Amino acid sequence: MLKEHTPLITSYPGLLAEHARCKPLLDSRLETGRTTGRRQILVCGGTGCHTSESALILENFQKQIARQGLGSAVKASATGCFGFCEKGPIVKVFPDDVFYVQVKPEDVEEIVDVHIIGNQRVKRLLYEEPQLKATVETQHAMSFYRKQQRIALRNCGLIAPEDINEYLATGGYLSLGKALTEMTPEAVIDVIKRSGLRGRGGAGFSTGRKWEFGRNYAGDEKFVICNADEGDPGAFMDRSIMEGDSHSVIEGMAIAGYAIGAHRGYVYIRAEYPLAVSRLQIALAQAREYGLLGHNILGSGFDFDIEVKLGAGAFVCGEETALIHSIQGERGEPRTKPPFPAQSGLWNKPTIVNNVETLANVPAIIARGAEWYAGIGTATSKGTKVFALAGQINNVGLVEVPMGTTLREIIYDIGGGIRGGKEFKAVQTGGPSGGCIPRQFLDTPIDYESLAQIGSIMGSGGMIVMSDKDCMVNIAKFYLEFTVDESCGRCLPCRIGTKRLHEILTNITEGKGTPADLVELRELSAVIMDASLCGLGQTAPNPVLSTMKYFWDEYEAHVLHKTCPAGVCQKLLRYEIIPDKCVGCTACARACPVGCISGAVKQLHVIDQSRCIKCGACMAKCKFKAIYRH
Repeated sequence: MLKEHTPLITSYPGLLAEHARCKPLLDSRLETGRTTGRRQILVCGGTGCHTSESALILENFQKQIARQGLGSAVKASATGCFGFCEKGPIVKVFPDDVFYVQVKPEDVEEIVDVHIIGNQRVKRLLYEEPQLKATVETQHAMSFYRKQQRIALRNCGLIAPEDINEYLATGGYLSLGKALTEMTPEAVIDVIKRSGLRGRGGAGFSTGRKWEFGRNYAGDEKFVICNADEGDPGAFMDRSIMEGDSHSVIEGMAIAGYAIGAHRGYVYIRAEYPLAVSRLQIALAQAREYGLLGHNILGSGFDFDIEVKLGAGAFVCGEETALIHSIQGERGEPRTKPPFPAQSGLWNKPTIVNNVETLANVPAIIARGAEWYAGIGTATSKGTKVFALAGQINNVGLVEVPMGTTLREIIYDIGGGIRGGKEFKAVQTGGPSGGCIPRQFLDTPIDYESLAQIGSIMGSGGMIVMSDKDCMVNIAKFYLEFTVDESCGRCLPCRIGTKRLHEILTNITEGKGTPADLVELRELSAVIMDASLCGLGQTAPNPVLSTMKYFWDEYEAHVLHKTCPAGVCQKLLRYEIIPDKCVGCTACARACPVGCISGAVKQLHVIDQSRCIKCGACMAKCKFKAIYRH
């Protein structure tokens, strides 16, 4: 039963009035340069910046503001992730639109004295644009943001996520009000269909068609589920949206519920995201208090409420049927389809499952129209996509770009190129289910079809960049190790097949591989993809097949020559002493933990290769660079 409460907003006109009341809260942020109102200081409050003491930074700002008697003129608050994680913690000052990076708690007093009181800039905390070799003040002037278009992330870094009034100030819940009072459920579905929105969880299925299926299947009860069980290594897109703008997801779920005829929703989110869970629960409580969830929303007669379900962190529970089993208190295992959840899902009722990013787009589409959204992106992949950019990249962070943006633009124009001046080698898209894309495809546009053509997938949005110092055989082994650990074990091809793939790759990286192993890798991968029950097993061989296709020379080097060209696979390494450089100082022999280096003082030393454990201690201790690794 829905909890009865006295709503603060009871009608759509009342919601419009509440928006008008709240809008001045954000005027200086939405229209930078305005001189009216209070100065506002926003401190990044995402998980990444939390680990770098952003909470203490905010506390110090509040203390300094109080100490200086600036409470009536300045307000400091936490916001969501700005996206530029490489340069966090980030502090942004409005209405000046000044963007400070890598701020420390001890920098707060200087910012208040110099900027807030003295109206000057703390230049040492401004971002230095590498290409211009000059500092820039504003977020929009940075190359990291210049090619981005933030729709799903539109409020992250803009609003205080724990204050519903700030979400209302951006037009929050007006799309829900519009849907409930001006549109039929069929009209809502038609807008989402015409917008071209596709599921951002990885499969890329039409969101509007999925909702249409959910509405057309008969049932005395229906459900909407938000899949927030983000589990790809290096992925933090959904977590950041939940931390920075939970209300957009709640509003998207309520609109979906109205469209398909559901009155209950669930957010399935992993318990490893405590900050996201906390902010989601705060947002849900606020939405109920305001009458935007619960009974008779905005006087429309529509009832809808949402419950949070915590997941234990099983990667397979990102698959919709395994997720449904977990919500029901059962083992998180997938089942065969059909029937699809839209027909028979949670407790055998019609159920729609959408991921966080998909739902976050819905209010913007209802507000601005299908044609607006369909005008962004490519012919078959509309809108924008959020990516977690990580790995050997200068600008690690969260980016949102129009579909059709090329890999080169993301990696070099936004990501700032490869860390440490190394050479680009490959980029992994789609997490453990995706493929490794080599240099020759850097100009490939990012969309569902283009990635599939070159052996990868969009996935949920993980993008791991690799340099020439990465071993692609070892990369494939890493992803298979993850898949083996996360397999639910229900079907034999995934349970046994992925483990065998990992064993073969391990043998290859340890110098035990044979040419027959390379044949078996391909044949076994094909069987696993064809026979596995769910998407986890069906896509698990992608890292193996893509690296074999584009980096065959590395596999041959490991198998035929027992060498690792990148110098990563430890058991294939060889440490040798250069006779002309060795002075016989004995430092290497003293550092060796297994005593495999022999030689008298001031005489040439020799490494016994049969006993060497490849630890590299000798090389680290040699001051004369007389030891080389190959």
